[in-house]
Amino acid sequence: MGVQEQRINLPQGTLDLLILKTLALGSQHGWAISNRLQQISGNIVSVRQGSLYPALHRLERIGRIKAKWAETENHRRAKFYELTRKGAKYLEAEAGSWRILAAAVAQILDAT
Repeated sequence: MGVQEQRINLPQGTLDLLILKTLALGSQHGWAISNRLQQISGNIVSVRQGSLYPALHRLERIGRIKAKWAETENHRRAKFYELTRKGAKYLEAEAGSWRILAAAVAQILDAT
């Protein structure tokens, strides 16, 4: 199985971080968030609706994102999500921690 075909299960909390990062680039509806994550990751990250929407609702409930109804480019009504100030602060802190952890894990895995 090639890298393009491989799917990786995300560790707990990773999806929230990836959603927040995607929304830091601008307001988007759920399908666009999922599509963007898949596109940026080279098809490694594929988020199913059964995981995406509960994560979006949870992030909205705890104040890291906010939502409003609007029309998509295809003239359909959809809920658009946007990063809040609280979400941006969380993203900044967690992204730094993830980078440090990823570098440490890579260092351990590459040790000879």
